[in-house]
Amino acid sequence: MWHNNNNLSLAYRWGLIATAITCVVVVLGAFTRLADAGLGCPDWPGCYGHLTWPTDAASVAVAEARFPESPVEHDKTWPEMVHRYFAGTLGLIILGLALATWHWAAKAPHQSFPRFHSLGILLLVIVQAAFGMWTVTLKLWPQVVTAHLLGGFATLSLLWLYTQRVSGAQWQLPHYLHQKLFGLKFLSVLALIAVIIQIALGGWTSSNYAALACTDLPTCHGEWWPAMDFVHAFNFAQDIGPNYLGGLLENEARTAIHMTHRMGAILVSLLVLILWWRLLAFGSVVTRPIAWLLLLVLLVQIALGVSNVLGSLPLVVAVAHNGVGALLLLVMITLNHRVFTAKSC
Repeated sequence: MWHNNNNLSLAYRWGLIATAITCVVVVLGAFTRLADAGLGCPDWPGCYGHLTWPTDAASVAVAEARFPESPVEHDKTWPEMVHRYFAGTLGLIILGLALATWHWAAKAPHQSFPRFHSLGILLLVIVQAAFGMWTVTLKLWPQVVTAHLLGGFATLSLLWLYTQRVSGAQWQLPHYLHQKLFGLKFLSVLALIAVIIQIALGGWTSSNYAALACTDLPTCHGEWWPAMDFVHAFNFAQDIGPNYLGGLLENEARTAIHMTHRMGAILVSLLVLILWWRLLAFGSVVTRPIAWLLLLVLLVQIALGVSNVLGSLPLVVAVAHNGVGALLLLVMITLNHRVFTAKSC
């Protein structure tokens, strides 16, 4: 069922646009991180004091005189600044969306405009901007880098949920099927939580440069259970170092992070496969399309993860792995929205 109200329709379209731009920001952020361009600009919000980045020989000379410890690398300055400009544009769009949502709600109080939802997204983006600054000023401290990644995924998730809410899209289920939703709700939430934790583990793996800690499958260093240091691997209170580019953990700690991410992938895959089977067996045609979409995205994500290990982290594959991870999260949010808003008919 779709609302015909003009303002709700406008909110839906702007929600789609904001979500699409957030996807671009997430992918650009992944590219910047994986290309080791996170410190491509040693200052914030500019780049070596420039609104864009230094390009000609004279501006490069001035930049390197200002930041002698950070020589200009052209292949790393532009990804960082392009990412920042897209993120800044997204922030302005979200500000406009929040103001518009409150305006529309005031004009039509009988309509279901998610006012506080839009305000929450705006506040999150402000915090996200601070984490973007700290990523640079704290020299890629893993805690901040991971939090910045999770903030990006959270922004994407909340924007997509906003879009779903104003779309008015709902499942219409016969009464006997609607009564069977409790088990599906529980499993959907459980799988969503698992996906979020796995994304966090992926961020921790990337920010600690542990993606290449194991280069063989299904074993690691030729062993099923290699030497691992979980204490240092997940020491979230580690001191702020001078520069975390390249990572500071020992091999056994990185192996522990990598293996934890692998085990998380197995758990997530099992939960999503069970959810896929339950959706197919639910007995309604409305659950089948999202079931097959969920399976397809999961299989692509698994293939990309395997390719990352066997191919020694090709940049295109690694960025795609982040992008498809975001897509899996969006499918899970869509499913949870449909399950919890389903109507009995």
